[in-house]
Amino acid sequence: MAESQAEPQAFTCHWHPETATRLSCSQCRRHICTVCLVQAPVGIRCRECGRAQPLPTFDVRPVNYARAVAVAAGVFVLGTLVWFVLDLINNGWLASLIMPPVIGYATGYLVSRAVNLKRSRGLMLIAGGTVVLAFLVVVALTGTLELWGLMSVAVGVLIAIGRVRM
Repeated sequence: MAESQAEPQAFTCHWHPETATRLSCSQCRRHICTVCLVQAPVGIRCRECGRAQPLPTFDVRPVNYARAVAVAAGVFVLGTLVWFVLDLINNGWLASLIMPPVIGYATGYLVSRAVNLKRSRGLMLIAGGTVVLAFLVVVALTGTLELWGLMSVAVGVLIAIGRVRM
C-alpha cells in the first residue's frame, strides 16, 4: 500500500517573484517573503497593509532639534561661566574634574526633557558636543590643559550621550 504525500505548494512572493515562500499577509492574503513582512499586533502583514511607522520616541522633528540646541546653548553658557569661575578660584584642577560630568548630566537631562524624551543620533551629538565645546572654550580662556581634565570630559560626554541614547 503506497501512501501518497502531497507536498505543500510553494508560492512566490508578490514583490520578489524569484523567491519561494509559504507566508501570506493576514489581511490581503498576498504571498510574501521574509523581507516583505511586517510584524503587526494582529499577525503577519505585507508592507502595504502593515504601514510601518516609526515609534513616537524616535520621530524627532526639526522643532525638537531647535529646542535641543536652545537648551544646550543655555547649559553651555551657564556651565562655561561656572567652570571658568571655579577654575579661577581653585587653580583649575578641581573644576576640571567636576564640571564636565556636571555639564554632561545637565545637558543630557535637560535636552531629553525639552524634546519630550525623544531619542536620536542628532540629539546625542548635540548633548555630547556641548560638553566638548564648553571644555574647548574654558581651555582657550584659561590656557590650562590637563590629562585628568581630558578624561573628565570623556566621562561628561558619555553621561550626556547616555541621557539621550537611542
